[in-house]
Amino acid sequence: MRCFAYGLVLLLLIAPPLAAQTTGDAAAPAAPSPAPAQDTAAELVRLLENDEARAALIARLRQGAAAPAADATAAEPALVRQIAERSRAIAEGAAAGLSSVARTLSEVGSGALNLGRPGLAALGDLALGVALVALGLAVSYLLLRAAVERSRRWLALRAAGRGWVGRTLGLAGGMLFDALAVLLAWGAGYALALQVVGGATGRMGIGQSLLLNAFLMVEAAKLVLRAALSPRQPILRPVPLNDEAAAYWFLWLKRLVSLLGYAFLFAAPVLATTSLAAAEALRVVVMAMALVIAVLLVLQNRAPVRAALTARAAQGRQDMLSRTLSLLGQVWHGLAIFYLVALFAVWLVNPREALSFMVGATAESALAILAGGLVLFLIRRAVHLSVRVPADLAERLPLLEGRLRAFVPRVMQAVRTVVLVCIAALIAQAWGLVDFLGWLASEGGQRVAGSLLSAGLIVVVGIAIYIAVSSWVEYRLNPHYGTAPTPRERTLLSLFRNAFTIALCVLVLMLALAQIGVNIAPLLAGAGVLGLAIGFGAQKLVQDIITGAFIQLENIMNEGDVVAVGGTSGVVERLTIRSVSIRDLSGTLHLIPFSSVDKVSNMMKGFSFHVAEIGVAYRENIDEVKAAMQEAFDQLAQSAHGAGILGPLDMQGLVQFGDSAVVVRARIKTLPGKHWVIGRAYNEIIKQVFDARGIEIPFPHLTLYMGQDKQGAAPPLPVEVTPVRPKARLAPVPGR
Repeated sequence: MRCFAYGLVLLLLIAPPLAAQTTGDAAAPAAPSPAPAQDTAAELVRLLENDEARAALIARLRQGAAAPAADATAAEPALVRQIAERSRAIAEGAAAGLSSVARTLSEVGSGALNLGRPGLAALGDLALGVALVALGLAVSYLLLRAAVERSRRWLALRAAGRGWVGRTLGLAGGMLFDALAVLLAWGAGYALALQVVGGATGRMGIGQSLLLNAFLMVEAAKLVLRAALSPRQPILRPVPLNDEAAAYWFLWLKRLVSLLGYAFLFAAPVLATTSLAAAEALRVVVMAMALVIAVLLVLQNRAPVRAALTARAAQGRQDMLSRTLSLLGQVWHGLAIFYLVALFAVWLVNPREALSFMVGATAESALAILAGGLVLFLIRRAVHLSVRVPADLAERLPLLEGRLRAFVPRVMQAVRTVVLVCIAALIAQAWGLVDFLGWLASEGGQRVAGSLLSAGLIVVVGIAIYIAVSSWVEYRLNPHYGTAPTPRERTLLSLFRNAFTIALCVLVLMLALAQIGVNIAPLLAGAGVLGLAIGFGAQKLVQDIITGAFIQLENIMNEGDVVAVGGTSGVVERLTIRSVSIRDLSGTLHLIPFSSVDKVSNMMKGFSFHVAEIGVAYRENIDEVKAAMQEAFDQLAQSAHGAGILGPLDMQGLVQFGDSAVVVRARIKTLPGKHWVIGRAYNEIIKQVFDARGIEIPFPHLTLYMGQDKQGAAPPLPVEVTPVRPKARLAPVPGR
């Protein structure tokens, strides 16, 4: 009841078109009849013919013109007065309808109901003729419906497994069979009314004609319901409902259509031929019954509809459509009941114009919602189909599908927002709240719409350019297609992609703002001043960028190189215009800004050398050591590591006399970065060859020298052997 009260107050505040129509209808009965209009004209002629009366009239008109203009607030009814007038109109209409019902019931109860000229006999003849036509309609339509149901089952079997095309054709065929059944039954009833009931005259009565027309319109409405819900053929059902829900809604909607259709198109017009009050009472009672049934249907389906509307939000979606549907799911029953009560109240006040306005506005709103939903459905289907990248393209551009899937939800959210705004504008246009189409047709509306459309196109084109350039860079960096990129190409392409993305974002933003009417000249000037301020305040950042630019121009290091920068050695993983990221041997990632770099040592530029410095004992023959080192190199060249060797062994000979060894040096020229693995393999082979040849590789040890006398003989070394005595064992202590 609280919802009803709030709804009625809201109806009084937001229905100016209904108020205008209601005011017009309320003023219509007060318009003077032709006879009083003629009396007024004669009185005006008499006043103009009399000089004194004419002078008095002119003076009064001048006095009225000289009077101060009425206040604008007095010209327009105040809000309280508008509410009072609309409340009075609704109350008067409701009171008139209820009084008509009460008067008719009292007349029926007292036996004073006047049936008018036809009389009881004529009413009995009318009822008999109508009953015969109704019986013929019912029998013929039931027989035809049985054939139609078999045809619909056959169409459902044919449509199974044929996709949406087969279901659409089956649905169209079922509607065609239903329409033929209705037309044949209507034709049979028409022939029965003319040939049998009409008798020798061959003319049907008004009641029979009303029944046939009501049958045709009611069954046409049921045909649409049967096609939309298809309670017995689920394969042909276009709406997403299960069998139980489809049967439930078809049953109750069919009852409502039959109740309203036959009451307003047949029963009430027939009663109007005998008693207008009885016809009006019947309409009020039937509308009240339909209102009660509709409210009960809304309350019974409150929870299922809420669950369906909040399903997107329950799945974790947080877009505008999900939030709108979730909010609507919480209050939809109150809005529906308010609409039904308002429809009934408007029908009581002005059943001709106001009711037609509400029905038309409702139909336009429903069409706007259906059209918006269809547009969203088609866009979603098209986007899902386009996001699926072909297998060969996905192999060439492995990141393209992920990039598209990252952009598509944002684009879809913007499209949903635009469609929802358009739906809201069309609904407001249908109810007369705003003249959206008129504003759109005006110069200002076209300018705003064109600006927004241009800005949206600029953003879409910018996104497309970004995806195209990023895909091209990704293709160039793919080593499995085309020419394998060099480290310098990888570095420069990565830097180009970052710089191009920043420049494109700034350009698209400026162009979009310019299209919607924002003056970008102050923004450009402010950006220049801000850049100057940043240049003075962030000198380290400027130094980083300048040093990084020169390092890139000199091509001293690229991604994947092993370098020593700022006291840190490792593999270059990421290189930007401002800093370099290096991962060392232990796996630690170091970020080094270029402002702190004074020297860059690249260990993988062009080629590499493994420097083998082998220490041997002083007693070894150097030529034999060189031959052993050459033999080890020959074995290395014949192994799997030989592909990384670029030249012969560079033997440099003995280079150092150490404390306990002499050092022989040799160099092996290798591919960039291969000197570590080739050096390890060469050391293993050196150890094996030296062991086979008996070449000693000295290691730190101590030699005891006893000295010599003048004759060259060494003095004897006295050695005393002391026997080791076993340690005495202590006797165990009892108790321990």
